[in-house]
Amino acid sequence: MRGAKALKEMTTENGAGTFYDRIAGLYDVTFKFNGYGRSLEKYLRKHLPPLPHGARVLDAGCGTGLLTLSLLKAIKRPVNITAVDLSASSLVTAQKAVAEKFGDSPRIGFTQANVLALPFADDSFEMVLTSGALEYVPLRDGLSELARVLAPGGYMLHLPVRPSPVSKLLEVMFHFKAHPPQVVAEDTHRYFRILKHYRFPPLDPIGWSKTAILAQKV
Repeated sequence: MRGAKALKEMTTENGAGTFYDRIAGLYDVTFKFNGYGRSLEKYLRKHLPPLPHGARVLDAGCGTGLLTLSLLKAIKRPVNITAVDLSASSLVTAQKAVAEKFGDSPRIGFTQANVLALPFADDSFEMVLTSGALEYVPLRDGLSELARVLAPGGYMLHLPVRPSPVSKLLEVMFHFKAHPPQVVAEDTHRYFRILKHYRFPPLDPIGWSKTAILAQKV
């Protein structure tokens, strides 16, 4: 893992990163107690695609570590996880949360990066997961960059925010814009083959604002 001090010293690249540097604590508390983490872990246990031993996995836009933690709890095979985010303070929070649960593992790395310009070579990962990141960028550009770093045959799991009364509140709180579901599907088809579009049960906390799209790069 990168040291927390080094992450704090890195400069943010745009307004979204600066905003989340200021509210990382609020964001972490909000999503720690709303049941999203349990929903994600339950989903991942049932729906993770087959990954090889030692697969390289990218959490693109990890925030304070909610999806990273859920993956670590759910996955049953050793993988190498790289978690990136634009906000340095969010990365520090995520790193601490992961270390508290799983220790200082060399299989988990944290890097400050922009999802539109990832510092990785083409075909670097067997799986990419993203939640709450593509709402801040031009969707087609974000999906194109994720496709670039994903190896052929690799999987992408995208958990987009779907327009709803709850997501409208989240948009105001966290300064993002949800993409219409039809646009998400159309732009995803440009770079991936959609394997499954999963809708969380209505009473599942995460189902109030998110859906899950599992796709494969061909």
